[in-house]
Amino acid sequence: MFGFNWAGVIDFIPQLMTGLYYTLLISVLGLLIGFILGAVFGMGRVAKNKIIYGISTVYIEVIRGTPVLVQAIWIYFALPLIIGMNIESILAGVIVIAINSGAYIAEIVRGAVQSIEKGQMEAGRSLGLDHGQTMRYIIWPQAFKRMIPPLGNQFIISIKDTSLLSVILVPELIFQGRLIAANHFNAVEIYTTVAAFYLVITLSLSLVLRLLERRLDIQ
Repeated sequence: MFGFNWAGVIDFIPQLMTGLYYTLLISVLGLLIGFILGAVFGMGRVAKNKIIYGISTVYIEVIRGTPVLVQAIWIYFALPLIIGMNIESILAGVIVIAINSGAYIAEIVRGAVQSIEKGQMEAGRSLGLDHGQTMRYIIWPQAFKRMIPPLGNQFIISIKDTSLLSVILVPELIFQGRLIAANHFNAVEIYTTVAAFYLVITLSLSLVLRLLERRLDIQ
């Protein structure tokens, strides 16, 4: 009968913490860049300029229409052949999370902006503000509050997506766990611990987001 050996896990906590560090590093950097991309392309989706709208639509549809695993493999293995230089695995991981999350965040931004009543834009223009100022000072602050719940969900999804980056040799949690389990044959203990790490991260983020929603009184 199988016996769960916690002592065998404790010895490898430092290695798992290294994986956790890279998981959080890639998640934070990728999501920060992804939010910028999402804001830019999300606004592009509500732009009247057909070229900007078209570019934004192509980006969103291509990224949302392909698996994140395929994107990771393409960026790490195929893109270097096109640009003529290798991409370090951690940098590739950040790029993958940024590009992937950016496409989904763009749709969150678009939906939030379009949910604001059209009368808000007219009110801003009647106060002497131009279109950009109205978006910046009236539409965007209201839309941002509505973005927080879906943004939180996307952040959690992107953090879990980092587990797929082990395929391109990013030394994150799953990668470290696989190394330990392969060398020491303690797969049950190690993978259970890795799962617990992810659970703690996502539950903590969910708690912070719920508190933020209550503080901002998001309906």
